[in-house]
Amino acid sequence: MDDPIRKKKELAVHLLKEAYKHQMNGDLEKAVEIYKKSIEACPTAEAYTFLGWTYSFMGRVDDAIAECYKAIEVDPTFGNPYNDIGAYLMQKGEIDEAIPWLERALQAPRYESYCFPHMNLGRAFESKRDWLRAKEEYRKALAEKADYKDAARALARIRGYLN
Repeated sequence: MDDPIRKKKELAVHLLKEAYKHQMNGDLEKAVEIYKKSIEACPTAEAYTFLGWTYSFMGRVDDAIAECYKAIEVDPTFGNPYNDIGAYLMQKGEIDEAIPWLERALQAPRYESYCFPHMNLGRAFESKRDWLRAKEEYRKALAEKADYKDAARALARIRGYLN
């Protein structure tokens, strides 16, 4: 006998992958449509987060943040939406508000790329002219991902400020 819940999850994953392809090809409206279908089939933190990311590409930063809140409700252990909220708040110039979200991303148990919240924290501290904390975060980003060119450039820039 087929498990209807498993089938819904499989459909949701299939739609998520399809939406991502459209997003990466620049067909953002189609990506939004398909992410929403994935969520209808089976709501996942990934689908809400990626829908938010698509909205951010469209300049809809507040909508992006709203989707990240939904992602956190579905799975508070998933790190991406915390980092994304922090990044979106930074886009809005709300640096102090962004920092706690980025720190929460680093504490999330389910996250494949801790280098990104470290990088974003570095950017936040650099914008506040807190060179030492920025340097430390960029260093941590590089420790997580040795070939992270943006982090290497940022670290070199900060070292230049400190010399």
